Amino acid sequence: MRRLSGVLLAAAIVLFPAPSTTVQAQDKTTFNGEIALWSFEIKPNLTADYERVLAAVKEGLAKSERPEARRMAAGWKVMRGVTNPGTGNVIYTHILDPVVPNADYTIMQIVYETFPDPMEQMRIYEMYRGAFAANLGANQGRVVIDFAR
Repeated sequence: MRRLSGVLLAAAIVLFPAPSTTVQAQDKTTFNGEIALWSFEIKPNLTADYERVLAAVKEGLAKSERPEARRMAAGWKVMRGVTNPGTGNVIYTHILDPVVPNADYTIMQIVYETFPDPMEQMRIYEMYRGAFAANLGANQGRVVIDFAR
């Protein structure tokens, strides 16, 4: 049980790094397949907050000076899906097609890079943290059959 709580704490720190005025080194969220599906559960009463965070990420990618940012935005869609009957949370799936190999898709890192005001960073972080219920994981790989071709 003690080990499980340590793993959960470590996961929370990676998923919700606190904003700071100095960018700290942290693990990047990267995908290396051709396509990736990345799903989260969001609290049903806070979906509007989560979608505001996603709007900030979209704005951040548009403002970013990183060369891959525009390519990331061009291939990044988010689907609001069904409600998980077991938890009541809403499932959001990020569809990354095509994946920009080795690009950092860390949601809050994109916000921190492009919104320099610490108060704005904290506001967005608090919305994200409050709305977030669970990371359902990611799947990435290559397309083996494209029915459109």
